[in-house]
Amino acid sequence: MGREEVLRLEAYLKEKLNPGLRLIARKETDDSGEVYLGAEFLAVVYKDVDDGEISYALNMTVLSEDIGAD
Repeated sequence: MGREEVLRLEAYLKEKLNPGLRLIARKETDDSGEVYLGAEFLAVVYKDVDDGEISYALNMTVLSEDIGAD
């Protein structure tokens, strides 16, 4: 993802989820970025282009030990 695209998507995520979020483009690929809250990694955003339509999927994994589950 290009810089302008990352900034637009980051602004959307900040507005909808939390103003402290940061979206950082991944260096090894141009179709995804990493979402952070402060220094904590939260999720990956994947870009999908299908028949000229662009969408983004937010993928967040929550480990059971993070929520105190047995």
